[in-house]
Amino acid sequence: MKKYKNMIIAAALVLLSGIGFLGCGLLLPVGSEACIVSIHRGDDASQVEKMVKAHCGMPGRMAYTLLAAATGYAHHIHPGRYDIGSGMPFIKAFNHLRSGNETPLRLTVPLVRTVEDMADFLGKHLEMPADSFYVGLTDSTLLAKYELTPETALCIFLPNTYELYWTITPSRLMERMERESKAFWTEDRQARLGRVMPGFTPAQAITLASIVEQETQANSERADVAGMYINRLRMGMPLQADPTVKFALGDFSIRRIRHEHLKVDSPYNTYKNPGLPPGPICIPSMASLQAVIDFREHNYIYMCAKEDFSGTHNFAADYATHLQNARKYAEALDRRGVK
Repeated sequence: MKKYKNMIIAAALVLLSGIGFLGCGLLLPVGSEACIVSIHRGDDASQVEKMVKAHCGMPGRMAYTLLAAATGYAHHIHPGRYDIGSGMPFIKAFNHLRSGNETPLRLTVPLVRTVEDMADFLGKHLEMPADSFYVGLTDSTLLAKYELTPETALCIFLPNTYELYWTITPSRLMERMERESKAFWTEDRQARLGRVMPGFTPAQAITLASIVEQETQANSERADVAGMYINRLRMGMPLQADPTVKFALGDFSIRRIRHEHLKVDSPYNTYKNPGLPPGPICIPSMASLQAVIDFREHNYIYMCAKEDFSGTHNFAADYATHLQNARKYAEALDRRGVK
């Protein structure tokens, strides 16, 4: 009798130990740092189980098995990006999974040149593939809702950092970016665009800022560059901006624009077409956009890169001075063997 009593006590201790161990799995955190699990649309219960258990110690694995079975989680799988670490008890992390309470990510809009580049970027950082974002950014019907065209689609992206859900769809992303754009383009900022020309729009400002962005990396002269191009717009002169020619050619490796390059037949070639191109040639930085909003008034209508290759420019108000500046730069290129 004593023998059986001891066996019962031992079995009870084992059971209690198991319950205690499992309880620890429910209440103990998976880890103190963020531990991200990304569940795609179409992932089944076994795929999710493998992902979650790969990030958990034994108590967490046992807790997952119990909770998944007890709550029927296999029938409640929500795609999303979830943090099951950061010091939270596993039972709380599991509740996030089952309820679809996603963890947002921070996404910084890059200064890409084309819609294709933007779609590729979004496809790498969000769940939907790049093709889906490309379709959204070139869908005339969807873009018309925001008074955009395929050429001006990039105007909806301001170069900031945003908190987004990983599963965001192209249409939802456009809605979010539209809200951010409206918040930026206050009545005051839009009124200041009237200094450029009557009726100058935010899309035109972004397009001009994209040219400024590609012309100079020197913050000290962005407002001068913007002012020079605005002088040309006011006078009806072609902008003759070399970066637009590179964009028209689709070759951003060109180091020296030559006469044959200027012959490219494209609405983006500002040597052949007056006014602004149909849309931006990149997403401009906030510095370039601000330079357009607060451009510097002067009488310059010409600019040429400095012969010291500092990345800054010589400005001129007359053609004779501009030719001198251009000659000095061309000679400097020749000395360096730049073709």
